[in-house]
Amino acid sequence: ICNTGIRQFPDLTQIFSMEAHFILELCDNLRMTIIPQNAFQGMNNESLTLKLYKNGFEDIHSHAFNGTKLNQLILKDNKNLRRIHNDALRGATGPDVLDISSTALESLPSYGLEAIQVLNATSSYSLKRLPPLDKFSSLLEAVLTYPSHCCAFRNLRTERQNLLLSIFDNFSKECESTMRKPTKEMLDDSNNTLPWSAERNTHPFATDDESSPYSYSTIFDDSEMAGFDFEYDFCQPKVLTCTPEPDAFNPCEDILGYSFLRVLIWFINILAIAGNFTVLLVLLTSHYKLTVPRFLMCNLSFADFCMGLYLLLIASVDAQTSGQYYNHAIDWQTGSGCSTAGFFTVFASELSVYTLTVITLERWHTITYAMQLDRKLRLRHAVPIMLGGWLFSIGIAVLPLFGVSSYMKVSICLPMDIETGLSQAYILLILVLNVVAFIVICACYIKIYIAVQNPELVAANKDTKVAKRMAILIFTDFTCMAPISFFAISAAFKVPLITVTNSKILLVLFYPVNSCANPFLYAIFTKAFRRDFFLLMSKLGCCKSRAELYRMNYFSAYNSNCKNGGAATAPSKASQPFLLLSALEKPYPAPRDKTSHKENL
Repeated sequence: ICNTGIRQFPDLTQIFSMEAHFILELCDNLRMTIIPQNAFQGMNNESLTLKLYKNGFEDIHSHAFNGTKLNQLILKDNKNLRRIHNDALRGATGPDVLDISSTALESLPSYGLEAIQVLNATSSYSLKRLPPLDKFSSLLEAVLTYPSHCCAFRNLRTERQNLLLSIFDNFSKECESTMRKPTKEMLDDSNNTLPWSAERNTHPFATDDESSPYSYSTIFDDSEMAGFDFEYDFCQPKVLTCTPEPDAFNPCEDILGYSFLRVLIWFINILAIAGNFTVLLVLLTSHYKLTVPRFLMCNLSFADFCMGLYLLLIASVDAQTSGQYYNHAIDWQTGSGCSTAGFFTVFASELSVYTLTVITLERWHTITYAMQLDRKLRLRHAVPIMLGGWLFSIGIAVLPLFGVSSYMKVSICLPMDIETGLSQAYILLILVLNVVAFIVICACYIKIYIAVQNPELVAANKDTKVAKRMAILIFTDFTCMAPISFFAISAAFKVPLITVTNSKILLVLFYPVNSCANPFLYAIFTKAFRRDFFLLMSKLGCCKSRAELYRMNYFSAYNSNCKNGGAATAPSKASQPFLLLSALEKPYPAPRDKTSHKENL
């Protein structure tokens, strides 16, 4: 019944065929929208093949196939088919073959899947989750849409192979010596030929329980074993096959892969979020005037805070999907969650690198032109510089959302898609810019260190202090950028030196190093930040004595400078090393209510 204008499903219950292999074909009936209950009941008492393709079906009702012995159920190319009722196969035997290719189904029925040996679900893009794996107890072949679903069947295949090997292990000697004996002779209880034991119920898996999939009637059913080749089939049990196989970008594992990473990522993301949030809170609530160093530090802390949010999002999804990621992979990688995480990490990474470079250049500029106050970098200069950094970082992070590379390629939502030349150029641009930024940072710190090497200007202990601080700053940058840049550049040229699984170690242990270290190296470990922190805590009723001590020390130093310095003067050459130390500790100027004379000091 094909290519008709029928609106209602035809009444087929008056057909009583005695054929052993009855075939019903309904196709291209675009106005037929449902398959009702008992639609095929009584048509045939033997094997029934239903070819119901390219129709307008939207829904298949409960007990639709009641009273049938299904061999094949072909539902492919029903583009509008969104629902098969959980009890649609209730009352039916089979099917052995189920084809739901090119449909809009979002789920499979929970009942009636036990007999399926072949499942075809290609181009079923809405089918993102599978029923519990124990429903597919007879499955031998699956052709699916998403590689991640084959991970589920890989686990099922492993369990089934282990079970079959344990059952057939004791048959191995008989298999080797058998010259194709008849199956019934080999398994005849009266001949006592069961190799594992004289009494069959001693086997750890086989059972007399008829409802069990491992009952004797199931394993050794005479009707199913007709034509059974004992030497080949029994000694070499069939193996479940599934396509498409998972690729190198999406291996069969959870988001983080390793158990120790699942623990470490929580520690690291909490450290990054707490550290950078504290810095932002103290800097933004301080009553001291907003200066260039404080402004740059705010930008850096915000970027590193976003990196912490990315790690928190990845860790949360990994915890929720642990052990069953194959059922959540499609929703996660193609949904808004992964796109949001990818945007956060690229934006945060690029803004952090950009801000670190600007901070380093600002320090170099401060030391180099310490004698020329008219060349001092002002806030009006820093704001447009950082605005450019924000626009650049947002632009770079948005490009994968518009088809230049993609955040959907891997479970950790990094832009690893290099299939097109444009995507490859995008990845290389990011990596080259990061390498250039690191070189600039190293060059500036080396020049700063050389500038203060004059033994007449700085004491040995001050020289050592400067060198150590610079070494730590450069080392953290190198630790973060070098491993990732090296392996990413090789992968961008399609010569990967590391797997996606191992790259997750870099993601957790190296990628967020700067985000965790920056708030401590650039703010929390400095005297000025500690002063602001305790002053803020005193407003909340805590650490009042410590805050008062900072106030006394600050105004004592201020009065001393006023008495000795008089009018503002340009700094001497001998003061350069101490300006460097101040720059490395993020200097804070006087309160807003002080005069510009104090600000110059």
